[in-house]
Amino acid sequence: MSALLDRTDRKILKLLQTEGRLSNAELADRVNVSPATCHRRTQRLFDDGVIGSVRAMVNPDHVDRAALVIVGVVLDRSTPQSFAEFEDAVRGLSFVLDCHLVAGDFDYFLKIRVKDMADFNRLHGEKLIALPGVRQTRTFFVMKEVTDNALLSF
Repeated sequence: MSALLDRTDRKILKLLQTEGRLSNAELADRVNVSPATCHRRTQRLFDDGVIGSVRAMVNPDHVDRAALVIVGVVLDRSTPQSFAEFEDAVRGLSFVLDCHLVAGDFDYFLKIRVKDMADFNRLHGEKLIALPGVRQTRTFFVMKEVTDNALLSF
């Protein structure tokens, strides 16, 4: 897919990645194309799945979700069915921001935002260890976020 992206497409992507609130007219001016051309190209980038979505990045401190927790999960079985059951259940948990199937000592890593350690402790006891197939979890409380959701370099 990337071979189909020309210099103008890449400029559009870079600008939207850093300044997602640009109007089509502003974007067109910065990319040096007409507004109609810019709209057509941007729509194609959405239609082709190059741009998945545009959304606001909410500061977690302002919505009582300041604590960031990474949880390593080990399942009791490594079968397609156990993976599917776990993944379906995780998709239903609003406090899980990211879930990644990984190679190594864990099967999954979960990125979770909570109010505080007590909030996580409650969720862990009520929700996480009750997920299908969970044999073990290991919790990492993030002390400092050095970088988060960094821009893609291309």
